[in-house]
Amino acid sequence: MATAAAVAFLLFSCKGKLDEAAQIDLKSVPLQTIDNMFAVQTRNGVIVMRLEADLMERFENDTASRETFPKGIAVYSYTDEGLLETTIYSDNALHETAKPGGEELWAAYGNVVIQNVIKQETMETDTLYWDQGKGEIWTDCYIRMYSPDGFMQGYGMRSDDKARNSIILRPFNSFGVVVQDTTVVMIDSVNFIGPFPKK
Repeated sequence: MATAAAVAFLLFSCKGKLDEAAQIDLKSVPLQTIDNMFAVQTRNGVIVMRLEADLMERFENDTASRETFPKGIAVYSYTDEGLLETTIYSDNALHETAKPGGEELWAAYGNVVIQNVIKQETMETDTLYWDQGKGEIWTDCYIRMYSPDGFMQGYGMRSDDKARNSIILRPFNSFGVVVQDTTVVMIDSVNFIGPFPKK
């Protein structure tokens, strides 16, 4: 009699757990979670890009694979010689790969800061998209650009993904530096090496 009661209790308790599991929407649960993500892409032994994120969550459905970065992302892009050229920071980011075509799109949201270290240009916006296949970044949102040549602001921006030739599409209330001191020496303090201190 005691055995029958134990079996009945076990079946009842397992049934309750199975009902709870059936209610979980698997599409809303990440298939993979990575804390303190650090990824490096190289070409011929030279670093091309570095990505850092406190948290990455990967989701999968019938039409796309999606990685989200809810705690922000930092991307560092390098020249062919291995010098740091471009940085991108944002509060949130998304990487989506379509099925079956495999088209990829990156999106960064919230306090997006794009900096070309070599040109000493900084852009700030709320949303930025990156098409890795085409090598382009763009936004249709309000954007500010600070550079040694002046200040620009407007709506919409298009550029290559290194932010070498950024164009603000609908500028307004911008100003430029008409005369610059040609004796000023610009130093790339990020990539500067030496002189080494004497021991």
